Formats: sequence, structure tokens, C-alpha cells
Amino acid sequence: MKIEDFRDIKYEKDDSGIVTLTFNTPKRKNALSSYTFLEIFWAVDHFEKDPNSGVMIMTGAENPDIDDPLKQAYSSGGYFSPDAFDGVPDEIVQQIDMKDIAQKKVTVKLFNCDKPIIAAVNGLAIGGAFTMTLAGCDLIYMSEHAWVQLPFAKLGIIAELASSFLLPRLMGFQKAKEIVYFAKKLTAEECLALNLANAVLPSGQLMDYAREQAKQLVPPGGAGYAIRQMKRAFHKPYIKAVEQALDLENEGLNNCFTSADFTEAITARMERRAPNYKGK
Repeated sequence: MKIEDFRDIKYEKDDSGIVTLTFNTPKRKNALSSYTFLEIFWAVDHFEKDPNSGVMIMTGAENPDIDDPLKQAYSSGGYFSPDAFDGVPDEIVQQIDMKDIAQKKVTVKLFNCDKPIIAAVNGLAIGGAFTMTLAGCDLIYMSEHAWVQLPFAKLGIIAELASSFLLPRLMGFQKAKEIVYFAKKLTAEECLALNLANAVLPSGQLMDYAREQAKQLVPPGGAGYAIRQMKRAFHKPYIKAVEQALDLENEGLNNCFTSADFTEAITARMERRAPNYKGK
């Protein structure tokens, strides 16, 4: 897939080799469909292979019709509407494995990328949008108005994108279980305290700060070669464990999608009532 073919994301590179990948569907709060994840896969592929690209910043497009910064979105998570594939050629759709619900393909691609990736979380970050960020981004900077929620349990499913491996290592088993079991909503400051973010910035300063940090990771401001070698050393010992976690997540997700609890969760949401789970 070529950069100019991207529809759900925007890929821009400046003269210093900083790539900005923007989730670019603000009308749906930058929700990520399986097609969007495919575009992200190819964006990372282009980034890896481009000798003039040194660092990537991921962020979400702001909705110009929303004035409240608390309602802006980095990404609202998964997007499952059939219209996600409208106008997509068959040869592109065939690249998507619909059984790969945990998004193993893009997660492994991100985790194996030895160039640094920074997240500028400029609004709400829900579900798979944030678990992808944990798996793929070396540094996470958040707007003071941003917040995170991993609502999987309330939907009758399990967390994905290798979060079952990563979350306990970031915050410990007990806290990780608390966050996902109860689908807790976390402020940016809480994310910072839980090792889920590196810094919290005023919303108007977030992208400038991310770019200044990015410049320190590539020449002439940073020793880009050494940083890539360090990232390889950090990640390589965990690649097999990440892949195993993704396989287990895919198994669990495919089981959950056929469960009575998942059906009840979706039905209750559509009917705007509290779900009545059966544990089956």
C-alpha cells in the first residue's frame, strides 16, 4: 500500500526526518477499524524502510466542530461498522485476517520496529487505541485533558495488542488486573503515576514538546544509530513472549465473541441499559 493511498491516516515527513502519523477520522473520534490497522502496518513499513526517516510521532486529528478539549479524541478504539470497508479494493481487503482480532500483525510490526516512535495523546484514548500505543510507542506524552479507558470487560471481551503481557510489566499484576477488570477511567496524571505515560503537558504545548523530544532522537541532535541499537536490545528478548500473548489474546477474543456475555453486552449497550451477564 502506498502512502498516497492512505485514507484513515495521514503520513507526513518533515525535513528533519520526523514522521507524523495522524489518525485522521475525527468525525468518528479517530476510531480504528481493521482497515485502519492495515494502513498503520504499511505506514510503519514505509517508516522502517525510509533511510531519511528517523522518528515517528503518532497523534489524533482534532475535530474542528468540538470546542471542549475533554471531548477531543486521540482515538476512541475499535471501529466495527461495515462502512469501514466502503470503497476499499478487494486486493486490499484480502490483506486483512479477520480472525486476527488481537491485531497480531500490526502489533508485531510496531514492536519489531527499531526506530523510535512517540505518542502524542491529545484526547481520549480508549481500548485498542491505547493498547496499541503501549505496544508500539517508546515514549508516551499526554495532554492534560487526555484520558484513558480499557473497557474490554464491560464489553464481554478481553484486552488485546499484547496488553496482557505489557500491562503487568508496566504497573504490576495487581494494578493491571484492577484497571482491566473494572474498566477504570484514568486521567492523564493517573497514567503518569502508573507508568503509562512519560509526561503530561498543557494541550497547546503537546505537539511542540513531542517534536522537541523527537529531535533529540535523530541526528544532528541525537545519536540515532545508538538509540536504534538500544531499542533492539530492549525489545528482542521479549518478541517471542509478545507473539505468544497475542496468540492467547486471539484465542480468548474468538471465544468471547461467541459467548452469551458478549451478546448481552452489545444488546444492553444498544438498548441503553445495564447488562445482565451470565458468565457464559
